[in-house]
Amino acid sequence: MPKKARPAGDGKEEGPVPKQVKVEAACGPSPLNFDSPSGLFESFISPIQTETFFKEFWEQKPLLIQRDDPALATYYQSLFRLSDLESLCSWGIYYGRDVNVCRYVQGKKKVFNKDGRVHFLQLRQDFDQKRATIQFHQPQRFKDELWRVQEKLECYFGSLVGSNVYITPAGAQGLPPHYDDVEVFILQLEGEKHWRLYQPTVPLAREYSVEAEDRIGRPTHEFTLKPGDLLYFPRGTIHQADTPEGLAHSTHLTISTYQRSSWGDFLLDTISGLVFDTAKADVALRAGIPRQLLLVESTAVATKLSGFLRMLADRMEGTKELHSPDMKEDFAMNRLPPYYTGDRAELVVPGGELPGLDSTVRLQFRDHVVLTVGPNQDLSDETQGRMVYVYHSLQNRRDTHMMGNETESHGLRFPLSYMDALKQIWNSSAISVKDLKLTTDEEKQNLVLSLWTECLIQVV
Repeated sequence: MPKKARPAGDGKEEGPVPKQVKVEAACGPSPLNFDSPSGLFESFISPIQTETFFKEFWEQKPLLIQRDDPALATYYQSLFRLSDLESLCSWGIYYGRDVNVCRYVQGKKKVFNKDGRVHFLQLRQDFDQKRATIQFHQPQRFKDELWRVQEKLECYFGSLVGSNVYITPAGAQGLPPHYDDVEVFILQLEGEKHWRLYQPTVPLAREYSVEAEDRIGRPTHEFTLKPGDLLYFPRGTIHQADTPEGLAHSTHLTISTYQRSSWGDFLLDTISGLVFDTAKADVALRAGIPRQLLLVESTAVATKLSGFLRMLADRMEGTKELHSPDMKEDFAMNRLPPYYTGDRAELVVPGGELPGLDSTVRLQFRDHVVLTVGPNQDLSDETQGRMVYVYHSLQNRRDTHMMGNETESHGLRFPLSYMDALKQIWNSSAISVKDLKLTTDEEKQNLVLSLWTECLIQVV
């Protein structure tokens, strides 16, 4: 019988979780294409073609798209406005967790955060009188249209997509020059923002870092964004931005993705499973390390490990499938749930006909389900070795997305012998339960019933 995937995640919640609230929806029909994840991204970077973007810009250099499109500007402005803050404050948001208030001037960043809950009048006073920038964390928790956009982008990239809003008064700058460890898309929502980009000191950086003004040299790019404009730059790109004097405030949205999604991260995740499987077949990897190895340095150790790595590389060359169970579980566990406008019950309560041996079934929410192989997590049943894990995001909480809260994985696990049958379901538009590659009818019925209970398949 399949078993539930164990809960995972060791993050700690930082302060009270704000109540869910909807602030005003986007105005009119969206200029973006939500028919598919690829369609969304194509419309997101239009008129640049997707192929051109990934060939010439992605992880390589900045892209500036300046648009003179009133409909798109109106849509962007509806995603988040300064005026949204009053209603959000009334529902309970907190300094540090939800909002940062800061200003960068004369080479120093000053933070104006108070303790506890944010009160709108105080926030507006710091904005108006201290010319402080308001940074609002992860607005997709509250704004439906941002949820809709970012959920599709997570499907497209196969990576978490977060966002922050920055609202800066005229003649002010919120943050010092810095670079990020994420791919960044900037959407200008209200007013204008003056940007300066600089040559990376750490290309494709893995960490956030502030850079001193005297180290970054002259800008490689300098321009002003207006509503409807979009800017992309790779992780590691040094940047700073300010609102010009004499203008209204600026509001821009930063959408970010691809944190810890490098080949190095993937290798770290897959190599552990490869070592696990190889050690079962090769006694050399099960032999003990030399006595006192942890107490002394030895050049012979590097030679020994190099030999093991060459053996693993040879084994990897002949492996049809490499699994990254931790990265897949983390993604499924922390991403947004599917965007919906009706009753959430359809995501978490199974409906329709109960599947049986004579049924034909199809996979639902394909973009929100991942299939991987990992070690058996049930220590009481070590004899089963590796298991098949099916993780999904249907029951994830939107109100804590990308906020560092403790999360848990949702899904199922099956014996490794179920893998071929699961692949049949994944790779077919519809399949008869009788045709599943399992030994007994009982196993076939158990598989589809378990998937149906998780709302992952439906009878057609």
